[in-house]
Amino acid sequence: MRHMCCALLIVYTCAAAAQQSPFCIGEVQLLHSHALGEDRTLNIALPAGYSTEDTTRYPVIFLLDGSADEDFVHIAGALQFATMPWVAWQRPSILVGIANVDRRRDLTFPTTVAKDKEEFPTTGGSSNFRRFLAEELLPYVDAQYRTRPERMLIGQSLGGLFATEVLLEQPALFQQYLIVSPSLWWDNGSLLDRFANRRPVPGAAPGQVFIAAGREGRIMVRDAKRLHGLVRRNQQTETHFQNLHRLDHANILHQAVMEGFQWMGQPH
Repeated sequence: MRHMCCALLIVYTCAAAAQQSPFCIGEVQLLHSHALGEDRTLNIALPAGYSTEDTTRYPVIFLLDGSADEDFVHIAGALQFATMPWVAWQRPSILVGIANVDRRRDLTFPTTVAKDKEEFPTTGGSSNFRRFLAEELLPYVDAQYRTRPERMLIGQSLGGLFATEVLLEQPALFQQYLIVSPSLWWDNGSLLDRFANRRPVPGAAPGQVFIAAGREGRIMVRDAKRLHGLVRRNQQTETHFQNLHRLDHANILHQAVMEGFQWMGQPH
């Protein structure tokens, strides 16, 4: 199922009555997931000039927390700015925002912490969500759009936790990871311990990993720096840690994504 996602741009002139016309920023697709047993909404922004008659292929950026009322709209704007020819931090790309159904279920692995299990009983479904990504979403986007085999995953907070899990368990799914304020405290930090004990898989390393944290408490910053150090062990991967100390958990994402776009688009 496919339909346009439009806002209304209202134009006023001194000489004429107000007129209304649709101002479209993308489209919405509905994908049924067998791995999750439900329909999932995808918000998609295509690069300027994308045409069904053209043969140009584009990288794809996958955005967690990609609902229309979450991060899709402002990250679409950040990407539009970053791909302007006079900025050129990123190449024109397809943006796929994955709208949430049950965020805590999809973005967390099972925890041994009794308090968290009691307060958030639906958590622990990240393995099924990874199946959805690998076996359903990525092939679907490749079949529907003119894509290149170059993919980026963006995630913040629990989305950053999930992006780190993908980086550990299925690193070759994406060539670039943009991880912001990851909630690596989940399950008493067990994901970082698993990362520390896992040897890099030859040939499966992503090209670039950008990690950012802000004024979010000692544990959040410590864990993000530790993740950066663990990623650095694999010499096939370029990695960078950015401490945006003037921003907190509520307002860091937009600036971190812009910093990540700029760093990833530069020669190193």
